[in-house]
Amino acid sequence: MSVTLRGYVFIDSLQPQLAAFVGTTCRGFLPLAGQASLWIETAPGMIINRVTDVALKATRAAPAIQVVERAYGLLEIHHDDKGEVTSAGDAVLQHLQLTAADRVKPKVVSNQVIRAVEPYQAQIINRDRSGNMLIPGQSLFILETEPAAWIVAAANEAEKAANVSLINLRPFGAFGRLWMGGSEAEIDSAREAAIAAIEALAR
Repeated sequence: MSVTLRGYVFIDSLQPQLAAFVGTTCRGFLPLAGQASLWIETAPGMIINRVTDVALKATRAAPAIQVVERAYGLLEIHHDDKGEVTSAGDAVLQHLQLTAADRVKPKVVSNQVIRAVEPYQAQIINRDRSGNMLIPGQSLFILETEPAAWIVAAANEAEKAANVSLINLRPFGAFGRLWMGGSEAEIDSAREAAIAAIEALAR
């Protein structure tokens, strides 16, 4: 079976909001802030079952997310010891007969900032969120990446760079999507950091 490594995203230290968001939305083992995390996205989706099996048999890393779609699959694993996470990734790559360099390079598909969000739009966004609430009058940053898994790198770097609220995150499917809210200046800083992270990974 031919496998495409759509995403191979290593995060050395999960930021608090991203870790909390994953813990809120995942069905697996909850990650904690500061832990190392690896996100692996594949095509086709069904191979992610074997990827999970290989990673867990090789190390003590724990899975938080496993998404199996027909087209794409996603696995997140984490551990306090970065070595456990990188070893799990190495085992998966060896099994797939791929290297990290074979991953699909990410790109920013779209990004936008909405200034001074209107109350009714804030309410609509809040009805569909899994993270913090968007407050009317705040600025809203929306980022879209392809492939999807790379959006977590953007979210983690944006949280490092600025005092913003993680509203929602969708790291699987055809595209990854990120919503963040905050003051105008902080959102501008978050946007800059998020886009820079994706552009750096695309080199």
